[in-house]
Amino acid sequence: MKIDNFELGKGKTFIIAEMSANHGHDIEIAKETVRAAKRSGADAIKLQTYTPDTITIDSKKEDFIIKGTIWEGKNLYDLYKEAYLPWDWHKPLFDVAKEEGLICFSSPFDKTAVDYLEKLNVPAYKIASFEITDIPLIKYTAGKGKPIIISTGIADEKDIELAVESCRAVGNNDIILLKTSSQYPAKIEDANLTMIPELESRFDVIAGLSDHTSGELVPIIATSLGAKVIEKHFILDRSIGGPDASFSLNESEFRSMVDAVRSTEKGIGKIDFSLSEKAKKSKSFSRSLYVVQDMKAGDLFTEENVKSIRPGYGMHPKHLSNVLGKEATIDIEKGTRLSFEHFS
Repeated sequence: MKIDNFELGKGKTFIIAEMSANHGHDIEIAKETVRAAKRSGADAIKLQTYTPDTITIDSKKEDFIIKGTIWEGKNLYDLYKEAYLPWDWHKPLFDVAKEEGLICFSSPFDKTAVDYLEKLNVPAYKIASFEITDIPLIKYTAGKGKPIIISTGIADEKDIELAVESCRAVGNNDIILLKTSSQYPAKIEDANLTMIPELESRFDVIAGLSDHTSGELVPIIATSLGAKVIEKHFILDRSIGGPDASFSLNESEFRSMVDAVRSTEKGIGKIDFSLSEKAKKSKSFSRSLYVVQDMKAGDLFTEENVKSIRPGYGMHPKHLSNVLGKEATIDIEKGTRLSFEHFS
């Protein structure tokens, strides 16, 4: 599967910098955020495409007041009014991303957002965790034939199954599921990263992580468990403020995470039983059979005069039982590598 020019699953994790609400209502900050994401080593920058009116309604009723999060007591409409990215910023930001060689795409939150993003020829779509139950939106989005990334933070098994089936029902098999803890910020003990390989095998998809924890440890672990995609909130400077600032990484922190993920990839390697040149050289420190006492022709080989010791230039130790009891064919000096010509 390819997203733009990036081929997933080929040993390099697809790292997404999520801009979200981290734009300070200033398009120049948003543009510089795209540039900084490129400098930090991200492969892609992701936007969010909605307005307060496409995601909720302006109501002060109790149902619309946020409880139990860092946005405690806020009205949904007011939160999204503060957070949303103006739609007329999208093309300029896509243009900056293209200039930087950075893949740019977005999360639509209704059909009008999908239609708008189609005009910008986005290479992929992201369905946010809280939209995983919006099956009409998933079908409409997946029906555009682009790779579709779906966060699973609030989903149980049946929710995930229905979302995946909905994509496949419209002919889209380019599905990526992201393990997510839909807490802001999230605790490491709630990450449950063992679900990443489970999502991949159970639903026959590419799997990854959308991370809301602080730091880089969770992305490192996720990469070691086979995550092909890592998404993390990105901010130019937390002093900009905004709803997502507290759990977003700045440029240097994101760069550190990217470097850690890339180092993890190198450490994972690939399934290969052949030895590297370095490993072959190190075999000289392994054990092999050596004569450890001076011997005369006709002497018998015993456990006293031939031993398995370091270094590894002599015969393989597996031959010891065949050597013992045999006669030396020639005089052998102590410290000689044992070879087949030494006995008959």
